[in-house]
Amino acid sequence: MERRAGIAFGILLACCPCASALDPSLDINQYAHTAWTVRDGFFKGAIHEIAQTPDGYLWLGTELGLLRFDGVRSVPWEPPAGEHLPSSDVRRLIAARDGRLWIGTAEGLASWKDGKLTHYAELDGRAVPALLEDREGTVWAGELATPAGRLCAIQSGTVRCYGEDGGLGYGVLSLYEDSRGNLWAGAVTGLWRWKPGPSKLYPIPDPEIRALIDGDDGGLLISMHGGIRQLVDGKVEAYSLPGSGRQFNANRLLRDRNGGLWIGTNDRGLVHVHQGRTDLFMQSDGLSGGFISRLFEDREGNIWVATPDGLDRFRDVAAPTISPKQGLSNADVWSVLAARDGSVWLGTRDGLNRWNNGQITIYRKRSSGLPNDADSLFQDDRGRIWVSTAGGLAHFENGRFVPISGVPGGVVHSMAGDGAGNLWIAYQDHDLFHLHQGNVVEQIPWAGLGRKDFAYALFADPAQGGLWLGFYQGGVAYFRDGQVRASYAAADGLGEGHVEDLRLDQDGTLWAATEGGLSRIKNGRVTTLASRNGLPCDAVHWAIEDDDHSLWLHTACGLVRIARPELDAWVADPKRTIRAAVFDSSDGIRSRATVTGYSPHVAKTADGKIWFLTDDGVSIIDPHHLPFNSLPPPVHVEQITADRKKYETSSSQRLPPLVRDLEIDYTALSLVAPEKIRFRVKLEGRDPDWKDVGNERKAFYNDLPPRNYRFRVAASNNSGVWNEAGASFDFSIRPAYYQTTWFQASCAAAFFLMLWGLYRYRLHQIAQRFNTRMEARVDERTRIARELHDTLLQSFQALMIHFQAVDNLLPPGKGKEALEKVLDRADQALVEGRNAIQNIRSSTTVTNELSHAVTALGEELAGSHDGETGPATFRVSVEGTPRDLRPILRDDIYRIAREALQNAFRHAQASQIEADITYGDSLLRLRVRDDGKGIDPKHLQAGRDGHWGLPGMRERAQQIGAQFEMWSEVGAGTEVELRIPGSIVYEKARGRGGLRLFRKKKEGSHER
Repeated sequence: MERRAGIAFGILLACCPCASALDPSLDINQYAHTAWTVRDGFFKGAIHEIAQTPDGYLWLGTELGLLRFDGVRSVPWEPPAGEHLPSSDVRRLIAARDGRLWIGTAEGLASWKDGKLTHYAELDGRAVPALLEDREGTVWAGELATPAGRLCAIQSGTVRCYGEDGGLGYGVLSLYEDSRGNLWAGAVTGLWRWKPGPSKLYPIPDPEIRALIDGDDGGLLISMHGGIRQLVDGKVEAYSLPGSGRQFNANRLLRDRNGGLWIGTNDRGLVHVHQGRTDLFMQSDGLSGGFISRLFEDREGNIWVATPDGLDRFRDVAAPTISPKQGLSNADVWSVLAARDGSVWLGTRDGLNRWNNGQITIYRKRSSGLPNDADSLFQDDRGRIWVSTAGGLAHFENGRFVPISGVPGGVVHSMAGDGAGNLWIAYQDHDLFHLHQGNVVEQIPWAGLGRKDFAYALFADPAQGGLWLGFYQGGVAYFRDGQVRASYAAADGLGEGHVEDLRLDQDGTLWAATEGGLSRIKNGRVTTLASRNGLPCDAVHWAIEDDDHSLWLHTACGLVRIARPELDAWVADPKRTIRAAVFDSSDGIRSRATVTGYSPHVAKTADGKIWFLTDDGVSIIDPHHLPFNSLPPPVHVEQITADRKKYETSSSQRLPPLVRDLEIDYTALSLVAPEKIRFRVKLEGRDPDWKDVGNERKAFYNDLPPRNYRFRVAASNNSGVWNEAGASFDFSIRPAYYQTTWFQASCAAAFFLMLWGLYRYRLHQIAQRFNTRMEARVDERTRIARELHDTLLQSFQALMIHFQAVDNLLPPGKGKEALEKVLDRADQALVEGRNAIQNIRSSTTVTNELSHAVTALGEELAGSHDGETGPATFRVSVEGTPRDLRPILRDDIYRIAREALQNAFRHAQASQIEADITYGDSLLRLRVRDDGKGIDPKHLQAGRDGHWGLPGMRERAQQIGAQFEMWSEVGAGTEVELRIPGSIVYEKARGRGGLRLFRKKKEGSHER
């Protein structure tokens, strides 16, 4: 996916090769310059060549190999395993339109595309110092060899070479295709026009032709050791640089897209020819080296310069600076004034400068009588320029400076006029002076205004006739008719610290630039715009409105532009956060913590340009023509590092298990201001949304779980244009064996199996404990039965024998008859005793079928008890397949059922009595309910005093491990429920089934 995105952006960049270009009116030193040097560790080896492929990368050919550069990082290019370039000394590079990078080395030619390195055996062992792709797509390679160098054409993989006859000498040093489609070759033997054929040789006095380029009026410029020549109408002529009579040992030539000519020299640095003038940029100006080996213009209009000591970039800026190199008398500019005639006046440490249509005039003491230092400036309603100096005050009139008497010299921080001939002058040490028509009319001490400090800024209000003053230690006052009419301080909402500038809108709104923000005063109300509202910092040096009514602020953090709708929205809601454009050092704006103590700090000329002070001159920004980079940057995911092992991103990767530290490197290719590129990243499979990571080009993740992931990255360029498609990379992390699904499923199954085993073991324990208790009960009953049989019954039997002997001795009569009756009753009692002992040893019920026993008991009770309304109706319901019960438990269950039924028949006065028996696999349930009078709640738990029915049922249920519950309400009947686990009560398990029996007894009749 990343590769497809790269191809798409390559097509986009190829179709629109330029985003902007350098302003041709500027000198080299007015562009933004950045240098990467060998001494800073940027690279190793001298750079011979520069090229840019469609994916946006800059490629640097050095004497030690090939580098890939994204504007921030240079990465050595590594060929595929087992392959290598013909030589590590890279002499020439070109990026073909199809994305192939052609690499000419000291010992042969190769090309690189889509991860494949191709060698061209026809050029092996030969230096390739010249490469060119013509408009037909043919790649031309010039080689150096002895005794004869060649010119080779490569098309569709086929190589065809020319020059074996020695006509090119020992080789070709340069190639160029002009605007008319002519192919030129600079050979040792001279200049060849190679095509269209037939080829033609133009003899050159100096055979070492280093570069060729389109010249003026259809000519061809030729760079050589002795300087620059021009081929016009088949003749080689001298070429003179405009504005310079010097010749340079030209090594490289470049014509930028605005027509400017760049010349790389052997010993004089960089020469720039533009709009009829020539300027230089040398090593002393900051160039990385004096010898220039390559010049290159990238797609965004940046100019790149390669030297043996480094790499330099020149790019356009939003606010270029005029400095002494453009003719100023001094770099210390203290004030700037835009005059009504279109000129701009600059007060400096060394004279007063006047800029007019690019020409600068300097006024100094020896030429104009003006002291060399020029401080604050002002233009009155008559068009006169007033200037304060250490020696006094003067105005410029009729080409001369006229000193003003009656006013002292000294530090003047500000001057202001009201359009009626009044001029106000704020001195630091000499109070506030008021002049009218050039004469002093009053001098007002600062103490008279209630101040211990002095005014730093003045602004006259022509509509009201008053004067606004901003003070050094903070605060703003309105002065009129000799009195302070209003004053504002930090307690009123004004920004704290120095008031450095005052501006008055046409609607009467006063703007005060302070160290604590930009304050707005209107109708006595003060609000302050500061960093809490979105400014990059609090300190504001000045404010000015442009022709579009946007407000520009110079802050300690850069230049800020606030559009008028955004400003009006803040005025309506001073708590809101504004959106503003910020221009910083990358735009040519130097941040300043303080400004000079003189005024004005800023001026707007009639063409709408804003002039403001910097540390090294005066800068100019044109709000109508701000540089804008419209090309969205190509985005690439470069590599992924897992636990310090690197993986390629050309295809999806399957990473090993248990990856702890994951690092993903990515980049975006905008070379104008790489430091202003902004990134958003998202790891699908982990991140719920995009994360803004600023300028960070690495993403870090720790302890990612095993799964499939997709890493996505989007980027914006220095102008905020986003490449929303961005780039993506798919990877996965393999699970460790214990992270696999089958392992986790096995663990879950083992866990549930263990729980089941524990559950079964617990049931076994409960059953064993219950069986032990039951066996103890059986043993106790057996012991009682044996004791009764061996003692009471045996003694009773012996007693009967004695009574029988006495009976035998008695004669017939009434006594004998009476004794025999007693003996008959004793025999009957003895039989009943034996039966009782037998019942103790075994079950008391006749049958093992609980339902039969309950039915028989209910029918017996129904037949012997009649309620107040007649006999009760009794019914038994059975659900499930009846099962054999353990005898002892069956007896206890029967006794509980008997007690419940006896209570229902004897005490409930019910008309309907039901018994439900449910045989479930895991539970036996017995339920007895009636519709009788119910039980008083106070007797529901313990029963009546002296009665043991209810407590007995609960005790029996507890003894056999059953749950006993009883519900009853007065007048609503009673329900008794007994639940016993099947594992305890059943003799053995049976299959599931269903049987439902109904038995009724009504008015003495039985129904089954």
